[in-house]
Amino acid sequence: MIEIEEGGIASTVQDLGRTGHYHIGMPPSGAMDRYAHTVANYLVGNDADAATVEMTYQGITATFRDDAVIAITGADMSPSLNGEPIDTWATVAVDAGDELELAFATEGARAYLAVAGGIDVPEVMDSRSTYTLVGIGGHEGRGLEEGDQLPIGDAPAERRELVGTRIDDDDVPDYADEDTVRIVLGLTSYRLTEEAKETLCESEWTVSSEADRVGYRLEGPDLEFEEREQPFGAGTDPSNVVDLGYPIGSIQVPQQPIVLMQDAVTGGGYATVGTVISADRGLLAQRQTHKSVSFESVDVDEAIDARTEQTERLEAIRADIEGEN
Repeated sequence: MIEIEEGGIASTVQDLGRTGHYHIGMPPSGAMDRYAHTVANYLVGNDADAATVEMTYQGITATFRDDAVIAITGADMSPSLNGEPIDTWATVAVDAGDELELAFATEGARAYLAVAGGIDVPEVMDSRSTYTLVGIGGHEGRGLEEGDQLPIGDAPAERRELVGTRIDDDDVPDYADEDTVRIVLGLTSYRLTEEAKETLCESEWTVSSEADRVGYRLEGPDLEFEEREQPFGAGTDPSNVVDLGYPIGSIQVPQQPIVLMQDAVTGGGYATVGTVISADRGLLAQRQTHKSVSFESVDVDEAIDARTEQTERLEAIRADIEGEN
């Protein structure tokens, strides 16, 4: 069991998400940076879908009531155990009574704490992920607070043999890097003028203070829409369309982009002019407020190739960890 002493700014229990319920309006929730979440789980011998603690901007302070094996990945929050710094992207042993403390993020926005056996909160609709907007999943459907107690699932004693394992430096993302975020234009990109499409992909956007698990609002130039008579069922604003479903990562443009993230609503009447590819959503989720974001347009085949490349990379990381032990 882990006892929370300080919950940080926005810390929740997340797994890979609540899939299969989009048709009834339930978003997947789940880890915003699936790569960091998955690597953390692999480092402690868990499957990728085991629940972790996702921490945003500031980490938790917690006491372990039992011996455990942990890994911390994602944003650098300067973790320490009993006041002594510990490595990230590596497997670490924890003894009963040890206190884990994470500070404010320096690079990146979200860190992940995995524990061998996983965070063993009840499943709701086939997932342990927290969806705070309706108060389900995770720990009581909310962010973590002082006094919360998180149960840990059973883990074989052999997990202790993983201690000291770390992944190659080449597999650790550089969240300070200003790589572009790749997007596929559509579903309703035809509503933008040709000049606006170029502006979307050529401008440097800034992450606003309104960026969270629901959506990342970006600041920059206004985007213009093609003039038309609005069809029946659409709103009067040029950015309105007849209602449609919103893929996770889709980009709404009520003049300036909003990228819908893991806790976003599943449909509505705003034009969605593009979608951040799945391989790059974690990169966007690690962009801090006031940092810049640039988009690069790719086609569907390129998006699928990027997803395949990331999947193969994760499989190779898991194989390396298992091969070392």
